[in-house]
Amino acid sequence: MPPYVPLPVVAIIGGGFTGAAVSLHLASRNRAGREARIVVFEPREKLGKGLAYDTDEPANRINVPASKMSLFPDDPESFARWIAETGALAGDGTAFAPDGQPFPRRHVFGEYAFAMVAPYLSSGAVEHRRTRVTGLTRSKGRWRVSAADGADLEADLVVLATSHPETAPPWVLSPLAGSPHYITDPTAPGALDAIGRNDRVLIIGNGLTSADVVAALSERGHVGHIVSISRRGLRSRGHPAVAREPFGDFVTQPAFTASQLLFRIRGALREARCLGLGWHPVLDAVRAQGQQIWRALPVQARRRLARHVRPYWDAHRFRIAPQLERVLDDAIRAGRLEVLAASLATASVVGTALNVGVKLRGSDEIRELTVDSVVVTTGPAHGGILKSQPFLTELETQGYLALCPTGLGLLCDGRSRTLGVDGKVAPGLFIGGPLARGTFGELMGLPQVTDHAVFVADQLSTALETLGADRRKERELAG
Repeated sequence: MPPYVPLPVVAIIGGGFTGAAVSLHLASRNRAGREARIVVFEPREKLGKGLAYDTDEPANRINVPASKMSLFPDDPESFARWIAETGALAGDGTAFAPDGQPFPRRHVFGEYAFAMVAPYLSSGAVEHRRTRVTGLTRSKGRWRVSAADGADLEADLVVLATSHPETAPPWVLSPLAGSPHYITDPTAPGALDAIGRNDRVLIIGNGLTSADVVAALSERGHVGHIVSISRRGLRSRGHPAVAREPFGDFVTQPAFTASQLLFRIRGALREARCLGLGWHPVLDAVRAQGQQIWRALPVQARRRLARHVRPYWDAHRFRIAPQLERVLDDAIRAGRLEVLAASLATASVVGTALNVGVKLRGSDEIRELTVDSVVVTTGPAHGGILKSQPFLTELETQGYLALCPTGLGLLCDGRSRTLGVDGKVAPGLFIGGPLARGTFGELMGLPQVTDHAVFVADQLSTALETLGADRRKERELAG
């Protein structure tokens, strides 16, 4: 009788949308778990939700129509069909935009993602370990995954599908630390509950999270004055009244400098304007072609774009749901919401009030704001990703991880395998999701994250085939 040979083990660290998607697509190729053991480490109760979709806040909605959200690139209607089959929008009277497109609450998409991976969990093709990873070390050709529950796992392949690092509050605001009205993580359950109906609020940041905060406060009946600031005063844009096909070709003759790319985008915007199309279809074309555009650019050009153009790109790329756009527009018209281009200058606590001085853009004027609450919505501190979790710091120390020079995530190659600071591939260690965008480009929108999850699953399948062939050869030689 041939000796028993255990299945190869794939460990996926992080069970949010990316981790769930990678596990699902790998399991679907994996003949119901007969070719590898797939283990997902995720402390949350359900896979697929992660930070983005694990929220019960009714104002938090997906920012694109349901028909553009799916776990399956070849079945874009999967989520919309699941909604219809389950009646997931029952009781949500404001789910539909004026054009009839549904923009469900974010937790609904989280439930869909879990429902799609659930059959693989039930069959045992995917295992969910409800614990945090505390260590990851290389030993004897395998990875030892140490977990908070005390049970280590030996893995052949590992996928880092960890969530974005926490926000790093601006240092100017450090005097506010300790105040219950200084909110550095507005996504935490109950984070906004301390804000009273008439409270004056300062929001640091004007992106999607800022819009979520304004909408959530409005949902609670808040009528106090809100000031929202960012360096450029750019607020998230909405969707066009009429959807158009993407307009513009930026890959047939790719740009090799940031200036060339911007010149071509501006030209396409002028052409689109002449045709009465507006800017939306041009930016949609840039997004759709984003990874090809990015790969054609040298690192220096990528760094310039990340540093100087990213705020403008984010404001136009990450559009808000019509429901949120209406809330913001109404608040601005009513004078309850003021959007400023300004930077932080000073901060102090005076009694129960918070005093913040802001420097208006293009001026030396310092405007003093006295508010009841300050909410930080500046987004993940990607530059600190390697210090965000002990096992990532450990991997950096061992030489297996390095920051991407663009500042957008972790360094990896074209197969999504991690690279150390010396440029060497870490054997069997992959990056899944947005932390790979420094290499792959556009990797923040859900369609791109889904495509990348499929890509990583393909890379894992190939690695498993190679591993299986090597082990068969070893057995033959040993026999």
